[in-house]
Amino acid sequence: MRVADSPENRDYFGGTKTPRGSSGYPLCRLVSLMALRSHLLAAVAFGPYETGELGYAESLWEQLPDDSLVIADRGFVSAALMWLLQSQGKQRNWLIRGKKNLKLRTVRRLGPGDELVEMKVSREARKKNPELPEVLVCRRIVYQRKGYQPQTLLTSLIDAESYPKKDIVELYHERWELELGFDEVKTEMLAREETLRSRSPELVEQELWATLLAYNLVRLEMERLAAVMGVEPVQLSFSGTLMMLLQLWQLMSLRYPGSIVKILRSVEAQMQRLLLPPRRSHRVYPRAVKIKMSSYARKRPASPTRGALN
Repeated sequence: MRVADSPENRDYFGGTKTPRGSSGYPLCRLVSLMALRSHLLAAVAFGPYETGELGYAESLWEQLPDDSLVIADRGFVSAALMWLLQSQGKQRNWLIRGKKNLKLRTVRRLGPGDELVEMKVSREARKKNPELPEVLVCRRIVYQRKGYQPQTLLTSLIDAESYPKKDIVELYHERWELELGFDEVKTEMLAREETLRSRSPELVEQELWATLLAYNLVRLEMERLAAVMGVEPVQLSFSGTLMMLLQLWQLMSLRYPGSIVKILRSVEAQMQRLLLPPRRSHRVYPRAVKIKMSSYARKRPASPTRGALN
């Protein structure tokens, strides 16, 4: 998240550093644990940009619920982390995209592009945590979608009969619901005004928590309505629900308390019309660079100077 470009925010949050210079605005890095089928934020951690995703994620792992599957990108591939996720709690499983240079030993074939493998745990990791095993047994799935390169998935769901390969692949692609959730915050709630206006780290924290809590309140109402309708919460329009809730809150300030329940039920009945059409997941859009980055030199706004008009 971009934050206001004040000296306090710049010193505390920092930003990207490239040969072209530092980022135009200070940046707050945020890592979230999101329930993908409701978009509810179960936990978040954020702070200075210099701390990486893995650093902030460490505080989220213990908040994983039992009987769950956490889906993560390949940046989280680590034998120590995978063992941590599946060794704590009850039935805490993981599904992570594999890296190309990952060395794995095949133990047993489970089917085409589906096998049981062993991953070595480094000595450095076992020195830090003596409880780690020497090898971690997991499942490797290789698949290819039309128009894309072959992809590798690693998971703790090693029972091929209970968890078929096709279902695992479809589950992984639900991870992109996280990006849609971030889009709902930035595009719909913040109206593309993504730079938080607070000019001190303390107020940035307050503003960010307020934004995320308000987002969860909208999503919680959508989850309740979806249960009444018998559909998944992601099948309801977030922008439509948000607009109707804003109108509801404005309307309630003009009504007497006894009529609020009746108004709420009426609006909720209208919200049930906000059902989206099925996702067109069959569409294929391979990545491509359409616009080259500008080669112009960076230009910072000049500091205002005092002067007099003649």
